[in-house]
Amino acid sequence: MKLTKIIIFISSINWIFGLDLSGLNTNQEWTTLQNNNIIIKTTDYLGFPICNAETTLPYPLKTISAIIENVNEYPSVFLRVTESKSLENDVVHIVLDMPFPFAGRDYIIKYNKHKFGSEWTFNFSAVEHKDAPLNKGHVRLIHAAGEWKLTAMNEYETIVTYMWNGELLGDFPTWALERAWKTQGNEIMEWLNDALKKIK
Repeated sequence: MKLTKIIIFISSINWIFGLDLSGLNTNQEWTTLQNNNIIIKTTDYLGFPICNAETTLPYPLKTISAIIENVNEYPSVFLRVTESKSLENDVVHIVLDMPFPFAGRDYIIKYNKHKFGSEWTFNFSAVEHKDAPLNKGHVRLIHAAGEWKLTAMNEYETIVTYMWNGELLGDFPTWALERAWKTQGNEIMEWLNDALKKIK
């Protein structure tokens, strides 16, 4: 009985103290990595490298949000995702493929969705879960965190912003991080746009 209480307590601490990016403010200093139709930038927050990719897509907010919140279909949208499995209503286990010779990554996140007028957010933070053991040959991103933010410009155009913790842990070299962040930001937005093109 005591062991069960300890496990529940440790689990609850992890849920409470997951990396929360809501403290980022408008005065945060960012370094621009790319400035074209997809803007990618990075900053340091609480010792973590936080990345941000932003673009404008010619689709309604509701159409885009429907894809983002359908977490079980991520492997068919975001091609680096090899598995996405809901563990609870708001908890999902995501497995990522990495370029050779790097080990794959995975993370478990708890997410929240909010709608404020013409703005929609989907924020997430890492948690632990008994139903998602670490896959052999993968590195778990224990500080995974981020946010999708959609802002309607009008009925047909939406500003899409994706923010994430760029920490990759494991055997990934520090010198290659900026390139990886740019690649990830571009891939995420391009794959989302490709998925939207398929919707009639």
